[in-house]
Amino acid sequence: MIHALYLGRVEYDEGLRLQAEIAALVAEGRLPNVLLLLEHPPVLTLGRNAKRSNILASDEMLAKRGVTVHEINRGGDVTYHGPGQLVGYPIFDLRTLRNSSGSHMGPVDFVRGMEEALIQLCRAFGVQAGRICGLTGVWCGLADQPNTPARKIAAIGIHVARGITSHGFAFNVTTDLKDFALIIPCGIPDHPVTSLKEEIRPPVQLPTLEAIAHQAAQLFGQVFGEEVLVIESLKALRDRAAPKFPAEDTPLQTPHEVERLLGAPERPVRA
Repeated sequence: MIHALYLGRVEYDEGLRLQAEIAALVAEGRLPNVLLLLEHPPVLTLGRNAKRSNILASDEMLAKRGVTVHEINRGGDVTYHGPGQLVGYPIFDLRTLRNSSGSHMGPVDFVRGMEEALIQLCRAFGVQAGRICGLTGVWCGLADQPNTPARKIAAIGIHVARGITSHGFAFNVTTDLKDFALIIPCGIPDHPVTSLKEEIRPPVQLPTLEAIAHQAAQLFGQVFGEEVLVIESLKALRDRAAPKFPAEDTPLQTPHEVERLLGAPERPVRA
């Protein structure tokens, strides 16, 4: 089971805090796998292997444009998040998932599954996308324009702790691509970025980011072989994680102290 929740625009610090909260609940078995879907204000994130030199803008320029910088524990290099970009944080217990051979899914299999879901999301809008051997992410222009560099439409980077994943993907829908000039995306020079808006052809029109988020959630369910339940709010998700007392904890008879407080007749106490 995957619980999918669309949160709208969320500050990056809050996104980190939510991931930690939900990862703890998944690890405790109080929630099934959870897919958070949202967008962030402009922010640059530096993964474990990132080089600060791949940020091309000065600190002054970033501050002037309201772009914050965060060093985080996911894999990969520098990535941009901003309005119009669908960000997905799958908080999954890998031990609940199986790969094509029936074994427990590892981090590499999981990343490939994420790529497949996003490739299928592109296909739903008539956009051909795929992988590049040796690189992580989803790319356009691999077949239709073989003499030009491939264009990256989705970046992926995850962290795994105690078998629980966090961080995830950034899929450009209507993202302002000029903001990627602030960095060398993912530390890979000479590979431009693109968006769904740039790649679709008329008469295809883009729905809202929320509608695309729900499509992405259903495709995650198909790729990972899990039923998807859409959760309406963060409160509803937290309510599902509330501790439930098992029936065997119910006493066979009302405790003597409770009866006394309720005004019930005293029962004799046998020595």
